[in-house]
Amino acid sequence: MPERRVVVTGMGIVSPVGLDVPTAWDALVHGRSGIRRITRFDVSGDEWKVKIAGEAWGFDPANYMSPKDARRVDRTTQLALAAADEAVKQSCLTTLAGDDIGVLVGCGSGGIETYADAYRTLLDKGPGRMNPFLIPAEVIDSSGVAIGIRYGFHGPNFAVTSACSTGADAIGTSFELIRTGHAEVMVAGGTEAAVHPLGIGGFDNLRALSRRNDEPEKASRPFDKGRDGFVLSEGAAVIVLEELGHALRRNALPLAELVAYAVTSDASHITAPDPDARQQARAVTRALATAGVGPTDVGYINAHATSTPLGDPFEIRAYRAAFGDAIPPLSSTKSMTGHMLGAAGSAEAIFTIQALRTGTLPPTINQDVADPDCAIDCVANVARERAIEVAMSSAFGFGGHNSVLVFRRS
Repeated sequence: MPERRVVVTGMGIVSPVGLDVPTAWDALVHGRSGIRRITRFDVSGDEWKVKIAGEAWGFDPANYMSPKDARRVDRTTQLALAAADEAVKQSCLTTLAGDDIGVLVGCGSGGIETYADAYRTLLDKGPGRMNPFLIPAEVIDSSGVAIGIRYGFHGPNFAVTSACSTGADAIGTSFELIRTGHAEVMVAGGTEAAVHPLGIGGFDNLRALSRRNDEPEKASRPFDKGRDGFVLSEGAAVIVLEELGHALRRNALPLAELVAYAVTSDASHITAPDPDARQQARAVTRALATAGVGPTDVGYINAHATSTPLGDPFEIRAYRAAFGDAIPPLSSTKSMTGHMLGAAGSAEAIFTIQALRTGTLPPTINQDVADPDCAIDCVANVARERAIEVAMSSAFGFGGHNSVLVFRRS
């Protein structure tokens, strides 16, 4: 079988900086943060040391589904259905028969809200009063199943979960499914709705979250010397991947070409990245080799950089090992979105594609004092105009998951 090329023909997002791709991109290039005080639950008590997050501000599931359907699914699926709706419409997939269209939408933690509510009901009222939709609503694959049912897509449908790398791995796995002929089209991405007492409390007890509550917009500050942790966010991001010939035959517009996916594992620690960053660097070099490009060919990297004291400099260490002196400009859009966990890798793939399409590199905001251990060009504070042909998006997750995507401008 000749090598099958894979292009992106649709994109959709729900995020703290916007509920669609144009709005979110406009916020990023203008350096607008989506981090504010939490509204999804009461954080007024002193027991809550973290009072800020990135919510999908203004999101109303009624704009995407009936009230009955909204009650039957977790917020993770509500967000994913909304993002998929935008991507599917842009790609005009509903005009196609669904047999060769698959879905692969992952999630880092599943339906936390549904699970917690059901457990509370179990304790207070007994098992007979539990939500009968608990199981199908809280499992990891529920969002992909819902998308497949909504549109009648009968191709491969399953989920991956790899912590903060989930969205990137969903896209990468879908890329391989198309390249090997298991599907012509894949709807791929990630979703997360962990802005919940369990999510905030759990990550804060790991000492992973920023406590800069008085300045929410300045709390996420990758590469800055004053960073004190990441900001937890919710959202969903979905792209449509399609075999190039299939896309051209139906006159679909390729937005970018996905030319490489590489994945490695630190096998080092349950949360912390490996200090020598060797496996992160190996994922980067493997992605470059698969794409058939050299370090000087890459014009931009959308970095994983979450704003943690350990993670940011270790990631820069990986780029130095892989690129040498040719590290291209890079930025962390998490400085504005916060960390959407399972949706981060797919959201940042969209932002990388937008950088290719528009010739604009989004900034890393909140760069007041550069950390000497992160001494790189991070497009500090102000977006930059730069025409680029190749760009990379990195996702490095808890547990040592290292996933890299490389896109080429169409």
